[in-house]
Amino acid sequence: MDSQCVGEIDGLTFFLAKSEDYDDVMAISQDIYSGNDYLPHRYHSWMTEPGRVVIIARRGRKLVALESGLVVDGGETVIIEGLRVCPKERGCSIAGVIQRFVDGYIKKVYPNVKTKRLTRRDDPGPEKLRKFTLLARRAALSLQGDSEGFNKFVSDLKEKLVVSEETNGSCPLVPVKNLDALKAFLFDSDLPSRLQLPGGAIIQDCQPLKLMESNLHILARRNLTWFVDGSGKKPLFMSFHTPPYPIPYNGGSLCFIIDLFGTDTSLAKKALTTHLNSVKSEIQGLVWVHIFMHQTLWKDLKQFCVSHDMEVKLSHKSWEQLFLEKEL
Repeated sequence: MDSQCVGEIDGLTFFLAKSEDYDDVMAISQDIYSGNDYLPHRYHSWMTEPGRVVIIARRGRKLVALESGLVVDGGETVIIEGLRVCPKERGCSIAGVIQRFVDGYIKKVYPNVKTKRLTRRDDPGPEKLRKFTLLARRAALSLQGDSEGFNKFVSDLKEKLVVSEETNGSCPLVPVKNLDALKAFLFDSDLPSRLQLPGGAIIQDCQPLKLMESNLHILARRNLTWFVDGSGKKPLFMSFHTPPYPIPYNGGSLCFIIDLFGTDTSLAKKALTTHLNSVKSEIQGLVWVHIFMHQTLWKDLKQFCVSHDMEVKLSHKSWEQLFLEKEL
């Protein structure tokens, strides 16, 4: 038996994924997230990430499924990510088989893990939701445009902000550049309620993390750009973005993720504009921007992003990110 083999069940053999499996993994990932799949970009870094387990399932020599778990919260929680099944095998219960195997494997390797957390970009329906505790819902807004239109779009947003600030006054946003500065406000016991953090956690893209020091090192690995409301010692808004990364959409595009925390609309508009402006020089070709936020912000931010010239297209459909949890 291969040294990387970790088990067999229901005609499937499970292995710890290796860098050499990349092509096989990409072959089963067709049309994942409508071309917005992050795994082509992140797969190789997953192979060496501390606390990360990546399991693949093969039927004979053919790779048919993958799932990954990242152990966080000081070893008490696993975040499940990356589930995918070969197109020809979908609907045949393979997803459930690899999920159960990965749960058991992680529990065996990391016995202190008590909780399984994940986020979903779609509502699985009441039957599947009954298996989990729904901790929070975040609204999401998606934008799409090319580099030329993106620059014009950001300029328009900046002009709107100038008009808005002349009317309502200006609330400063300040960058946060090191872990010590993050600690200064992240570990304030009032922060979760003041910013209405989803489920009391920080969700970085699709990874929910408790407010604890061990998780700061995970966030530091993501190379995030942070901004926080600098109007006082008790910030009312916090945000960060993930650097733009390549995705398969339309033969090759960029994806840019912004996470907003707080419910102040004026600060949300300023944060959104600040993040977009900070990366505009990095945008080449087509870009998707996905913005996650408190549900109360969605309508105003959508209207804020409306452009008469439509340099950047808005997704007019409201969609959500569900934050789910269950005991492991």
